[in-house]
Amino acid sequence: MNKEHKQPLQSSLRVQELLYGLRIIEVMTKKVFAVTRNCNMRDVQAIMKNNSISGMPVVDNKRVVGIVTMNDLMNALEQGGMEDSVIKWMAGEVQTLAEDMPLSFAISAFGKFPFRQFPVVNKKNELTGILTFRNINHALIRELSRQLREMEQQSEQPVDRASLNFSKVYQLNRYDFENGGKASSRIKSFLKERGVPPKTVRRVAVASYELEINLVAHSIGGMLGFDINENRVKISSHDRGPGIGNVENAMTEGFSTANEWIRSQGFGAGMGLPNVKRVSDEFAIESAVGMGTMVQAIIYLKPEKQNESQ
Repeated sequence: MNKEHKQPLQSSLRVQELLYGLRIIEVMTKKVFAVTRNCNMRDVQAIMKNNSISGMPVVDNKRVVGIVTMNDLMNALEQGGMEDSVIKWMAGEVQTLAEDMPLSFAISAFGKFPFRQFPVVNKKNELTGILTFRNINHALIRELSRQLREMEQQSEQPVDRASLNFSKVYQLNRYDFENGGKASSRIKSFLKERGVPPKTVRRVAVASYELEINLVAHSIGGMLGFDINENRVKISSHDRGPGIGNVENAMTEGFSTANEWIRSQGFGAGMGLPNVKRVSDEFAIESAVGMGTMVQAIIYLKPEKQNESQ
């Protein structure tokens, strides 16, 4: 693959299975900005502005008693409450995460609760960090890059082509980040166990993961299918909407239709579909607004059939 393409591909390699090898304490932001109940909303405004943050825990003797967000700040500003105590505007019911939990628990929490960040506490229930989905995304990229480097250093084994025949369809639901990535992880393991070269496995991992996350993050749900034989891996994505108004724009790096919530979770960089096309030997996309989007990516397993640029 061309040298200028390697870095974008590295940044898009994210596989959900890595969650089970990481703990929240390894991923969270340990530098925490917090306020006490004695602070007023003017104090909150200054801290948020000076540190470019959108929310803070409210603590009492290191114990989390609430959380105040940018939305709370805007409400106080509009209603002339900037001199009010934080306790009047904060959300008092706060979901926290334990720092020794597996990171997979955090993924579940993001799916169950409408929060964009979670205070993290130790065994004494004292505040020790903040976890956002951006923290998780960055940690997965770093860990997967490390594992891929190790994988490429291993000696390649002959491909067991006789056992490559495989067909499977996975159902994916909107915002189900807990399960998003599992299908591509299983396919990666399937190919790796049969001796498919690591660089080819990487290309399949990129294409399948990007399509899987697109289904979870940008559609209302759909199906991801794999059809594998001794010659190629065919990945098919079919969602139920909302569809793409301008496919040409969607294939431009950096262009994204992601909503504000998805962007706040670390997704929506506009690299998904371009990455899929870049790693594929054959690529096709069809979409209609209100109907949905269909994508097909084919990656050849036999070197003589792969693109000359690989």
